[in-house]
Amino acid sequence: MSNDTFFTAIDINGLALRNRFAVAPMTRVSATADGVATERMRRYYDRFARGGFGLVITEGLYTDRAHAQGYLHQPGLADEEQALSWAPVVETVRRHGARIVAQLMHAGALSQGNRFRPTTVGPSAIRPKGEQMAFYRGEGRYPTPSEITEEQIADAIEGFAASAARAVEISGFDAIEIHGANGYLLDQFLTDHTNRRADRWGGDTRRRMELTLAVFGAVRERVGAAVAVGVRISQGKVNDFAHKWAGGEADAETIFGALKDAGADYIHVTEHEAWRPAFEGGDASLAALARRYAPNVAIIANGGLHDLARAADVIAQGADLVSLGKGALANPDLPVRAREGRAVEAFDPAILGPVADVKDRELAA
Repeated sequence: MSNDTFFTAIDINGLALRNRFAVAPMTRVSATADGVATERMRRYYDRFARGGFGLVITEGLYTDRAHAQGYLHQPGLADEEQALSWAPVVETVRRHGARIVAQLMHAGALSQGNRFRPTTVGPSAIRPKGEQMAFYRGEGRYPTPSEITEEQIADAIEGFAASAARAVEISGFDAIEIHGANGYLLDQFLTDHTNRRADRWGGDTRRRMELTLAVFGAVRERVGAAVAVGVRISQGKVNDFAHKWAGGEADAETIFGALKDAGADYIHVTEHEAWRPAFEGGDASLAALARRYAPNVAIIANGGLHDLARAADVIAQGADLVSLGKGALANPDLPVRAREGRAVEAFDPAILGPVADVKDRELAA
């Protein structure tokens, strides 16, 4: 494959990137108990910038002091102290020529470690599938959430908007990503079996997108038109990997078309294997469908793309960037390796654990 596949620059509403490699958001649960980013985290993110990645997307950052936090030791942007703690991380990443995006997340019914509230909320009072992740200090089944009220919905929207403003004005982040994927609150509203509401937030696929669009609109209003704002979208969830949209490609058209119409600067799609068809009987990947139904929006694809041939294939299908999780953990210098034609290291599951559990040598300069 040609290096031009990965090493052409791209600009996404002022987010100027040196190449098409991004670090995917990965939950690391390694902040302080108060959700403050640490020096260890600064060094963790620094590795990817020095390794040549054009874009670094943070782990999910919780957005309020009510129900947004999902995990113990998850970092946040819910107050000024947390926002200030990210400034050294941002400065380090930018100094090495990369750009960094704050991913904003509300866990909703999948919260398993909220220091502010012992209870959870979701679109409907339906117990989530599966069990909490012991990997992230969870235990047993998810509790049944309370149905989130109109007042709580308004507070959640404001939490996203206020956190976005802190990210840009205090931390210095280059862009914002709204986490609408992987089974967290916004995805819970989008998903038919977790959203049984009969009000304006429930109903068909377009109506179930309404909360994501309301959050996007509030964030856009708060940070302005000059800051790139993207949305992450998935079918699978951390507690239901095999989930598929019931409407198939028609749902993809509705979801991606709505984000295009709202003015999203990019859509970040994630699948277990990003190059495969999104739906049985079809031939288009989720990234290709995003390109089809959001033709003027930048597309980031995620899912098993540490194999550079597959990454190039997904770009050929319509993605503008590829984001790497496990591949980046195993190869924080993967862009350098790709440019030089060097082999990519195999992924060792031992390094997937939270940063706090990774040996110092993994974070060394």
